[in-house]
Amino acid sequence: MDLYAQPIATRLTWLFDHAQNHAASFGSSETWLARKRYLAEHPTALAVLKCMDGRVNIPVATETPMGIIQPFRNLGGRFDLGWPHLGEVLFDYVMPRVREGRRVLMMSNYHFSKGDPHRGCAGFNYDTEAAREHTFAIRRQIEQVYGAGHQTVYPLVCGFETDEDALILHGANGATLNVAELTTTDMVPAYLSSLFPDMPEQIRADLLPLIQGNLRHVTQVRQTNREINIEHREWMICLGSGFDWLHTPNQALIIGPYSPDLADPVRKAAGILQSNMAAGRVPDDGFLLLASVPYHETGVDRARAEIKSRFLSDFAAAAITREFPQLAEKMHRRTAVLSWESRKLELLG
Repeated sequence: MDLYAQPIATRLTWLFDHAQNHAASFGSSETWLARKRYLAEHPTALAVLKCMDGRVNIPVATETPMGIIQPFRNLGGRFDLGWPHLGEVLFDYVMPRVREGRRVLMMSNYHFSKGDPHRGCAGFNYDTEAAREHTFAIRRQIEQVYGAGHQTVYPLVCGFETDEDALILHGANGATLNVAELTTTDMVPAYLSSLFPDMPEQIRADLLPLIQGNLRHVTQVRQTNREINIEHREWMICLGSGFDWLHTPNQALIIGPYSPDLADPVRKAAGILQSNMAAGRVPDDGFLLLASVPYHETGVDRARAEIKSRFLSDFAAAAITREFPQLAEKMHRRTAVLSWESRKLELLG
């Protein structure tokens, strides 16, 4: 089934069936054991600060099991650790891993298209150099907070080329590793040592599977018709966090609740959806606004998540209605919370 050609009712049914199936798979004994085994073999915690663009899906592109890489998303991959909420969220992510004796690889990501600059990052007006420079600014902030020695939290600047889903790792003295240029990963361990001389050995060992998985993925991409995926074809805006269950690329623009000016990424996302409809890349019969907030415990924590999710939904709907009144008439709203332990999406009435 070509999902992009289906009416909105069919797409919504597919989406929530997909969420239910993911929760069932995530909670299965086999998947649970696979995650535990992966983390035992590769204990470095993996986080990526990336764009809301639906084509940028690092777990899929690296063939990493779901639930291993922690994403943080915003328009264009724009982040500032001075933002009050973002600083607290990152701190709350890093410190439990450190207490467990684990290191953290924190990737700041920009993306671009080698085939057409206007398939690049709309959040930076397709200026790849500006997007790249911003990721280095994030790297400097991570160093300021967590130390320039990089022995516990290692900040890694990472590009993502969306035509082939290839990673570009930026290392010392301007050197890079472009996975799209590899034919084998046999020499990658030695190259990582020279590319990242200050990177702890354990982090280098745990970075290697991402590169190996990405090379397999790029090889597969080259054997398929990519025209359907290299253009923007998103038909929903997801606002909040905990959307790693939506591991099908190019379906959603995912906005984390981090920026003090949350209306800006919402407006930009709505503009992209309107363009997708106008260009015929998706049907113009409707789009989804999905707000979701995860919770860890029932009771107070879930009640807090429910209130926050409703607020995000109301806030985004109002912003879209102000700026895009005709588009807002096609809006289907769903508000949800997510059980972090089971990854079960729970729609609110």
